[in-house]
Amino acid sequence: MNKTTRIDLHNHTTRCNHAEGTVNEYIQRAIELGIDIYGFSEHAPMDFDPDYRLTFEEMAAYTNDVLTAKEQYKNDINILLGYEVDYLPGHMDERVLKADVDYLIGSVHFIDKWSFDNPEFIAGWKNKDIDEIWKAYFETTEAMAKSGKFDIVGHLDLIKVFKFMPKQDTRILAKNALQAIKRSNMVLEVNTAGLRKPVAELYPSRALLEEAYTLDIPITFSSDAHAVDQIGLGYDLATTLAKDIGYTQAVTFQGRDKQLVTF
Repeated sequence: MNKTTRIDLHNHTTRCNHAEGTVNEYIQRAIELGIDIYGFSEHAPMDFDPDYRLTFEEMAAYTNDVLTAKEQYKNDINILLGYEVDYLPGHMDERVLKADVDYLIGSVHFIDKWSFDNPEFIAGWKNKDIDEIWKAYFETTEAMAKSGKFDIVGHLDLIKVFKFMPKQDTRILAKNALQAIKRSNMVLEVNTAGLRKPVAELYPSRALLEEAYTLDIPITFSSDAHAVDQIGLGYDLATTLAKDIGYTQAVTFQGRDKQLVTF
């Protein structure tokens, strides 16, 4: 029987100002859980929404933290370096986009600079057509994929976080975005953070993951941990769903190059 590999590529550090726990604590927990490949993907700096991300001045220290840990723990676990980058035209920075990393996650957290997934700004959902919000979200995701700047699609249907669901079929709303993801050779993360949110389900939904499988879009796995106790939460649920749909392999990275492993 093939050896299976446990991957968790989307995780944060205290440098984003909204996470807890040291780099060492995260890694030690990942080792305890038998994770083979563990990636840090801090919220990349940009000149917008600075309270929820590291600063440009901290990029070198963040890189050093991760690479030092990679060396320190090399006999126990493979540590990768990445960034989670907000897709926000006019605010993405070449220092991030051209950084020497293993991968970049492209995420949509803003629609016209409205941070729709932040509880502080939940009032923005009132007096808006929910289907129109979903449509705008997937149009932005499509543009993110078409930009060709990123390797992984972050939490594909994050827009469902507060359980404001559209009347229209989400597969229809996401269709063009998924096709753009396929054409851009991007990888879709199965992200377990949604289990900790009001929507209480994985990102993406089963229906959208089935569509991705039909399009032959590869996947990877992520906890999106902002605390040590969130690492690996829901991992078995995520892999079981993926296998049920038909996936048998997941993607990891080295220096922006994809590598397939059996999960």
